[in-house]
Amino acid sequence: MAATRCPGGPRGSGACRCACASAPTAPPPPRVARSDGSTSTGASSCPGTARGSTAGARLAARRSATAPSASRTSRCRAARRSPSACAGAASPCPSSTAAPTSAGASTTSPARPSARWASAPPARSSRPSDRRAGATRPDPTGTGTRTCVRIPSGPRRTIGGDVSRRIAHLDIDAFYASVELQRRPELRGLPVIVSGDGPRAVVTTASYEARRFGVGSAMPTAQARRLCPDAVLVPPDFEAYRAASRTVMALVRATVDTVEVVGLDEAYLDLTGLFSPKAEMRRLVQRIRETTGLSASVGIGPSKLVAKVASDAEKPRGFLVLEREEAVRRFADASPGLVPGIGPKTVERLAALGIETLAQLAATPDEILADRFGTNQGPWLRRRGAFLDDAPVSEERIAVSESRERTFDVDVREPHEMEEHLRRMAAELCDGLTRQDRRARTIAIKVRLDDWTTVTRARTIPEYTAEPDRVAGVAVELLRAYAPARPVRLLGVRMASFAHEAAANAGRGDQLALEV
Repeated sequence: MAATRCPGGPRGSGACRCACASAPTAPPPPRVARSDGSTSTGASSCPGTARGSTAGARLAARRSATAPSASRTSRCRAARRSPSACAGAASPCPSSTAAPTSAGASTTSPARPSARWASAPPARSSRPSDRRAGATRPDPTGTGTRTCVRIPSGPRRTIGGDVSRRIAHLDIDAFYASVELQRRPELRGLPVIVSGDGPRAVVTTASYEARRFGVGSAMPTAQARRLCPDAVLVPPDFEAYRAASRTVMALVRATVDTVEVVGLDEAYLDLTGLFSPKAEMRRLVQRIRETTGLSASVGIGPSKLVAKVASDAEKPRGFLVLEREEAVRRFADASPGLVPGIGPKTVERLAALGIETLAQLAATPDEILADRFGTNQGPWLRRRGAFLDDAPVSEERIAVSESRERTFDVDVREPHEMEEHLRRMAAELCDGLTRQDRRARTIAIKVRLDDWTTVTRARTIPEYTAEPDRVAGVAVELLRAYAPARPVRLLGVRMASFAHEAAANAGRGDQLALEV
């Protein structure tokens, strides 16, 4: 007797086009002959069951118990076998459908989708209507329909990830000293102080090795040398520092569009809209290191204030990301002087009110602060204590004042000598303003006596000017009116209230000429 096999159907058709679906189910099944002369029951001839009636029955029972729906049934394996007729099957082929069989009889199984569509993950449609939850598309096999279920992928995201503001502050570690160490590698690991060597010189910056001895910027050099006698004193070379700064800022501007440079060694970067701000900043720090040999500290937060404090918190080579609430908790017990814009004098005045921490400052009512510091500065101080800041990152940073100062190696006692210094500094100041095409109305002087008493005097004139004689004349008049009673160790000239500010404040009324 010829061997009988289930021919199945085309791969993935979802139908077994044989007579097994309509074969009698009453036992015992007929025995059929194989091509090798052996015989077996008809149950083994259908590929939908295992070989042998007993094993096939057990397998069919397990499948029916564990497969709650047709989607769990495997596709007919007959396509991988030699085609022949399937006769006398003990049970219907598991892949048969409600379509009529080749014998013209109807099967007892309900219509079911193709096994491929039931088990394979759905392909994503490019049409928005097809991606809606509950939208349907026809099954390509024609045996049923498929429901497209949209799987949630988490919170809604934009191309920039977090839609909130993200600001970074980048600060080159010990910038001047680091530039000198690049030029003189033999000084690495040694305490280095960048400073002049005059009797009135002050420290420009110091390496971290020198800072361990208490040496800091703006400290008198004589005091720094007492704290660290073995320090190497290096004179400043500002041209080299400016060249290094240009290289660093070129790398910064190649990373983000909006950059606010606030010095040779630091800048604010607006990272809002970047997909991965932290990764971008880490790559920038690495590029700076590879290009210049300089290390940098980075702080990232929702505002310039949080970013600045974060970058200072873990120097050198720090990288700290803080939200405003995290900054409030982390620095709650810190002095108000930690926050940029709150200087030593203000810290003393706050301490007189019993406010010695940022947490206390943030909790102080505006009315109390306004009574002591004014209606503008009082509430501003409370906001600084709470790390509230909405100042934008501005690409164009214009100085609100320009000044020239000089600390004398020997205290100046003669009035005419003081006036000569003022005229020389006024000429230098006006020369710089003329090159920038800037003019101002407010002229001020700064006088520091030998006992470190510091006094300022200012006058606002009717017209804008950058004429050396006009500026020097006002500065000398202010000095004569003050008439220092003690020798002077420092003199300075400053100009403010520039013409561009008047254009910005147009319509607010004319400014009066005042003398302070």
